[in-house]
Amino acid sequence: MNTLIKKITAFSLAALTAFTLIGCSPQKTSTSTLDQATWVVGLDDSFAPMGFRDEKGEIVGFDVDLAKALGEKLGKEIKFQPIDWSMKETELKAGNIDFIWNGYTITEERKEKVSFSNAYLNNSQIIVTLADSAIENKADLKGKTVGAQSQSSAVTAMEKETEVYSSFKGGKAVTFESNDQALMDLEAGRIDAVVADEILLRYYIALKGEEKYKILSEDFGNEQYGVGMRKDDLKMVEAFNKAYAEMKADGTIKAISEKWFGEDITN
Repeated sequence: MNTLIKKITAFSLAALTAFTLIGCSPQKTSTSTLDQATWVVGLDDSFAPMGFRDEKGEIVGFDVDLAKALGEKLGKEIKFQPIDWSMKETELKAGNIDFIWNGYTITEERKEKVSFSNAYLNNSQIIVTLADSAIENKADLKGKTVGAQSQSSAVTAMEKETEVYSSFKGGKAVTFESNDQALMDLEAGRIDAVVADEILLRYYIALKGEEKYKILSEDFGNEQYGVGMRKDDLKMVEAFNKAYAEMKADGTIKAISEKWFGEDITN
């Protein structure tokens, strides 16, 4: 009986050791987005002209064309995933998307959560009202209802000007899931002004009729767009910047910009 017990004990220890070694062995997992065959781009699919749905329901836009061109250059399949813009960094960290690429403003706060590409487009946060509004400058926003997209750089820019921001009705901006919703409320008279990206607002106004709106001469500051990648994925960032520079040099970026803006406005 003692001999049997010793054999069972020895076998159990050997099995446990083998299991432990297997469990501790390094797993063969991709350490960089660059190693993946397919890339998923996260975007707000109502953010014209950067990424939005056309009349057929297809996702199109300036950033969409850029992503497709980069994928073709680097031999990657590109998929586009509409997301809740307020959850964009969470989606990236969780691995549900591989890029935040949709008029994504570079900020110090966001740099703590993601790695950015080099800036590729300049932008500013402008103020738009209806054409017959009495609002002429930021001081006139006191006591007024001002709208913006939730978790957008427009909100961040306004919050930096605390005196102006706190003077809004309710002491802060009214936020919406999308810029489209904010602009619809402006048109309906439910809010008095909207603060958003200049590129988006000028495109929107050109489509809807410039005579209906007024863009104030004052704004909430200049900024730049970049592409968000996973934090510390320097391999991907380096490859992205190199590929973009090459597309800039060979005219690919210029052609895409001219398609959407009539001229090359890229960095």
